[in-house]
Amino acid sequence: MADERPVLEEEEATPDTTPDEPAKPKSRRRFIIIGVVALILVGALLFWWHSTFYEDTDDAQVNGHLIQISSRIGGQVIKVNVEENQAVKKGDVLVEIDAKDFQVAVNQAEANLQSAEANYEAAKVNVPVITINAGANLSSAGADVQGSSAQIAQAEKQLEAARARVVQAQANATKAASDLERYKPLVERDVISKQQFDAAVAAADADKAALAEAQANVIAAEDAVRVARDNAARSQAAYQYAQTAPKQVAIQKAKADQAAAQVAQAQAQLEQARLNLSYTRIIAPEDGIVTRKSVEINQNVSVGQNMMTLVSLDDIWITANFKETQLDHMRAGQPVVISVDAYGGRKYDGRVTQIGGATGSVLSLFPPENATGNYVKVVQRVPVRIDLTNPQQNSNHLLRPGLSVEPKVQVKQ
Repeated sequence: MADERPVLEEEEATPDTTPDEPAKPKSRRRFIIIGVVALILVGALLFWWHSTFYEDTDDAQVNGHLIQISSRIGGQVIKVNVEENQAVKKGDVLVEIDAKDFQVAVNQAEANLQSAEANYEAAKVNVPVITINAGANLSSAGADVQGSSAQIAQAEKQLEAARARVVQAQANATKAASDLERYKPLVERDVISKQQFDAAVAAADADKAALAEAQANVIAAEDAVRVARDNAARSQAAYQYAQTAPKQVAIQKAKADQAAAQVAQAQAQLEQARLNLSYTRIIAPEDGIVTRKSVEINQNVSVGQNMMTLVSLDDIWITANFKETQLDHMRAGQPVVISVDAYGGRKYDGRVTQIGGATGSVLSLFPPENATGNYVKVVQRVPVRIDLTNPQQNSNHLLRPGLSVEPKVQVKQ
C-alpha cells in the first residue's frame, strides 16, 4: 500500500501539466492521412471515370497497299531502272521490255487498217452505183420483154402470110401443070403454036419456083418465130434477174456494212497493238518504295510474272484489333490519337472509319474449330480501321506498313 501512494500522486499531478497539447498533433496527422486517402480515392475515381471516355489497344499496326508489279506482255527485259528499296514517283519507268516485235505488230495493224478503210470506201461507193444500174436494168429488161412479145407476134403473122403464099403458089403451080398437060397434045397436033406451048412451060416452071420460094419463106418465118420466142425467153430471164435489184442493193449495202465492221476490227487491233507497245515500258502506278525486286536485264518475262513489289506510302491506314468488350461505345467517325512506337510515341490524328464484320479468328486462314466440345471462352478481337485525318502529319512518309502503333479512341464526349 505504501508503494501505491506515489503513483496516485503522480496521477493527480498530471492534470496540472496541460494534457491537450500532445493530442493535437495526433489528431492533425489523422485528418491529413484521411484527406490524402480521400484525395487518392477521388483521383482514382476521376481517373477511372475519365478512362471510360477512351478505348486503346497495343495490338495495332500500320497498313498500306502492297502493289505487285507484273508484266502485261511477254518479252525480254532490256533495262531495269530501279534498285531494291528505291523511292519512286508515280509515272517513273521501272522496267523496259524489248519493243521491236510490238512495233512490227503496230505497223502491220496500221497497214491492215488502211486496207480495210480502202475496201470500205469502195463498197460504200458501189452502193449508189448498183442502185442506179439495177433500176436501169430493170426498166430495160421490162422493155425488152415487151419488145420480144411484139417480135413474136410479128413473126407469127409473117409465118401465117408465108403459109398463105405457099397455098397460093401451090394453086398456081397446080393450074400451070394442068395447063401444060392440056397444051402438050395440042402442040403435037399443031393446034397451038410452039410459042404458046413454051410460054405454058415457062409459066409452070415459074409457078414451081414461086411455090419453092413460098415454102422457103414459111421455113424462114418459122425460124423467125422460134428466134423471137428464144429472145422473149432471154428477155424474160433478164427481167426476172433485174427484179432482184433490191436484193442486189441490199447485198451491196451488207458488203459495205461488213467493210465498215472490218474497219472497226482493224482499228481495235491497232489499238491493242499500240497498247501492247506501251506495255513494254512498265511504270510506277503510285509513289512508293520498291521492294522484293526479282527482275534482271536479259531476263525473259511472261504475262503476269511478278517482278517487284511497290509499297505505297500515300494511302496509309491503321488496323487496330480491339477486344470485343471494347466495342460497346465505339462508332465510325470517332476521333483517335495514334502513338507510333518507332518514333518515340509520336502522335498522329485519325478517326474510326470501319469496324470489322467478323473477329480476327474467323477471318484467319484456318478458323478455330471446337470438335471435341471442351469449349473455353476466349475474348475475341475485332479489326477496326482508322484513317489519318491530317495527311500533312505524314508528309515525310515516316509511317510504313507493319509498324506497331497504339491508337486511343475517344468513345465518349
